[in-house]
Amino acid sequence: MRCLAARVNYKTLIIICALFTLITVLLWNRCSSDTALHFLPRAPPAAPSAKVGDANSQQQQHPPQPPEPPPVVGGIKYEEIDCLINDDATIKGRREGGDVYLPFSWVEKYFEVYGKVVQYDGYDRFEFQHSYSKVYAQREPYHPDGVFMSFEGYNVEVRDRVKCISGVEGVPLSTQWGPQGYFYAIQIAQYGLSHYSKNLTERPPHVELYDTAEERDGRPLGGPWSLSKGCSLSRVHDKARATFVRQFSTTEGSEGVSLQLGNSKDFIVSFDLKFSSNGSVSVVLETTEKGAPFVIHYVTSTQLIAFREREVTYGIGPRTAWSTVTRDLVTDLRKGVGLSNTKAVKATKIMPRRVVRLVLQGRGAIDNVTIATTAHTAAFYAASDWLLRNQDERGGWPIMVTRKLGEGFRPLEPGWYSAMAQGQAMSTLVRAYLLTKDQAYLNAALRATGPYKTPAEQHGVKAVFMNKYDWYEEYPTTPSSFVLNGFIYSLIGLYDLAETAGDQLGREAGQLFSRGMESLKAMLPLYDTGSGSIYDLRHFMLGTAPNLARWDYHTTHINQLQLLASMDNAPIFRDVIKRWKSYLKGGRAKHN
Repeated sequence: MRCLAARVNYKTLIIICALFTLITVLLWNRCSSDTALHFLPRAPPAAPSAKVGDANSQQQQHPPQPPEPPPVVGGIKYEEIDCLINDDATIKGRREGGDVYLPFSWVEKYFEVYGKVVQYDGYDRFEFQHSYSKVYAQREPYHPDGVFMSFEGYNVEVRDRVKCISGVEGVPLSTQWGPQGYFYAIQIAQYGLSHYSKNLTERPPHVELYDTAEERDGRPLGGPWSLSKGCSLSRVHDKARATFVRQFSTTEGSEGVSLQLGNSKDFIVSFDLKFSSNGSVSVVLETTEKGAPFVIHYVTSTQLIAFREREVTYGIGPRTAWSTVTRDLVTDLRKGVGLSNTKAVKATKIMPRRVVRLVLQGRGAIDNVTIATTAHTAAFYAASDWLLRNQDERGGWPIMVTRKLGEGFRPLEPGWYSAMAQGQAMSTLVRAYLLTKDQAYLNAALRATGPYKTPAEQHGVKAVFMNKYDWYEEYPTTPSSFVLNGFIYSLIGLYDLAETAGDQLGREAGQLFSRGMESLKAMLPLYDTGSGSIYDLRHFMLGTAPNLARWDYHTTHINQLQLLASMDNAPIFRDVIKRWKSYLKGGRAKHN
């Protein structure tokens, strides 16, 4: 019996152990299954069964869904996908779940939008813009003696289509439509207006006087002059100026007479100068380029500009009477180094680091050598005086280069007038008059209305739209082109003149302005595409595709209309400004 009991207990123990093992395995498997469910996607609930006759409707209401992507831990899962564009071309995109991503390099070109990766607070982020140009806040109210639009932000002289600043005339020489260079009244007026506006908005410049022959505190203020063998420098009284000046004389082949400067902060050099022989004033510059210094020579010739082996040369004319020479050494250096035979000046990274010294050659006199941060007033008067000297007997500034506006338009032969040039010249001359009270500036502005009254086919700038609306043409083409921005600039010039000249002298300018504003209010809707604006009306005049305005021209249109709205509160200006601003951020006119 004991043996039987022992045997039964042994068997019972084995059975118990086997049951325990089985239960353990079952529980383990169940736990493993539960854990896996947390990582696997849950299958969508089964659709309710449909009758045979409802099969088509069920497929339309519940189209088959793509399988969900596999789960991802610790990263973003995407897969490459072909994207067919307009049944024309295929590009590679990326699919992440239900979203498909296209390369921004393709989006940028296809939609003409803009974006870039930038750092913000130490992190990268992508910044997207529908347009690349900005609208400026209008200064209220506009006055003819104030800042001109947003021209304080213009830097005419650094444009690659400006060959250089002429040493003789002191104004830009344009290569916009020809590599040889020519004086372009629009660009010259913009040069003057930009510096006038900068002078009103920037702090006064820092000016350092390096040499004058006049006495300060009982003695002449002069820097350390150096004379090479055979050269002379003396302090003499000049009767024409009624002041003392430095008179110099150098021998041919010598190193001349030099004044140490050593300025590494400012780069606008200025001096009063008179030559009694051929000669030059040279400025030695240390630059960001390793090696020997660069030298800019200002010589008594009419040569425009030359560059050879780190030497830039500008002709400044004979200078046989006293005059002030003011030069931007940064601009002069970079235009010289970038000199080319094409329309555009070559880009360069070379910049001056230090103005080392000034060197005189020939015979003459010099005084008031300064280096300053800016010289906006000098640039403004250079432009104003050029306009005064170069106005013709018709009151215009003829543009001496052929202009081809586009296929279908007859080319404009050299000598044509531009209403935009007339208007911006008026705005410049009016400001010169208000500063100086010199009647010559105002008289020139009054004569500038002449081409406004003359039809384009008779060598004027006036066109008439639909036999009803007067328009002042930036480009007086055949057929008429009706360029919007140039017309508005011509109106601003008329307004400046009418307001400045008064009721009697400015009456004609006021009438021309009023007729132009009437035309603008009637025709402005023709320039609205529903998503942007139009540069001109060639699509109407020639029956061609519209000439859409680039974003920088679109914002110019808005800035101009904002200025006009400060003069005239017509609802159409307010409405168009609001709508055109919305286009800059992707806004669209409503569809049917």
